[in-house]
Amino acid sequence: MGKITLKSVRKSFGEVDVIPSIDLSINDGEFVVFVGPSGCGKSTLLRLIAGLEDTTSGTIEIDGRDATELPPAKRGLAMVFQSYALYPHMSVKKNILFPLKMAGMDPAEAEKRVAAAAKVLNLTAYLERKPGQLSGGQRQRVAIGRAIVREPSAFLFDEPLSNLDAALRVNMRQEISELHQSLKTTMIYVTHDQVEAMTMADKIVVLQAGRIEQVGSPMDLYLRPANTFVAGFIGSPKMNLITGPEAAKHDATTIGIRPEHLTIDANGPWQGVVGLAEHLGSDTFLKIAVDGMDSITLRADGELMLRHGDKIGLAPMAGKLHRFGPDGKSLA
Repeated sequence: MGKITLKSVRKSFGEVDVIPSIDLSINDGEFVVFVGPSGCGKSTLLRLIAGLEDTTSGTIEIDGRDATELPPAKRGLAMVFQSYALYPHMSVKKNILFPLKMAGMDPAEAEKRVAAAAKVLNLTAYLERKPGQLSGGQRQRVAIGRAIVREPSAFLFDEPLSNLDAALRVNMRQEISELHQSLKTTMIYVTHDQVEAMTMADKIVVLQAGRIEQVGSPMDLYLRPANTFVAGFIGSPKMNLITGPEAAKHDATTIGIRPEHLTIDANGPWQGVVGLAEHLGSDTFLKIAVDGMDSITLRADGELMLRHGDKIGLAPMAGKLHRFGPDGKSLA
């Protein structure tokens, strides 16, 4: 079991509300990602769930039990930090075994759990090595193994891949997703990287200034952003947000169009000049300066060979424009 419910959870430091008030339900077995810019409160929220920070007010329930005042060790959760926090003088096996030894588990059962976790994480061949003899990705797997052996009701990940290079991040992202499919255990994952959020999550929680902006599946947020913040944060490249007379034509304060929802049309309503052109093989990204508007990003086929200074006409695809009101919220 791993259902976690937050009811009016608030966290303040002195007179500063870091988390003003949050209500959130995380279902058993879900992979939930907290995402948002630096300082949005996502790590603080994770630490509140873990019990590493005290709540100022509100209730945290784990599997229907009030866990608000429980110490971390009594919550049945396992946390994986950004830093691997491994003991350098211990072998991989002893690092994974350590929490079970501290809990006084029967040695035979503990050995069995370590062997099972090592097999799942492809660490069996490295059990006698020290952390200093491992790659960054292998060390992160050891940290995850140390969490797995505890058989928690939920795993909490605090930006676990931020210390890895780009290629390793992609590999570890896949491994953690596959681990979730294998274990079927609730996972809460904190990241500032919306690509990680989109590719890993069953449910995304978008945070800004300690408040939830939107909760939903990756495609819900991508196709139906609740406001301009979510529209501009989810998606890579981000959605084009256009204000002024062009938005007013659509009875909106702001209109949004994703880079892939623009077509090249010599007679299109938006005429401009290509600025930056990024040719990435499968895709081409163009920054286009349009008269009377901010620059617009176009995502096109990789074989499109337009370059800096070329003139271009654009038209939004039918039904793909998003409209937002003066409060930034989506208009029906």
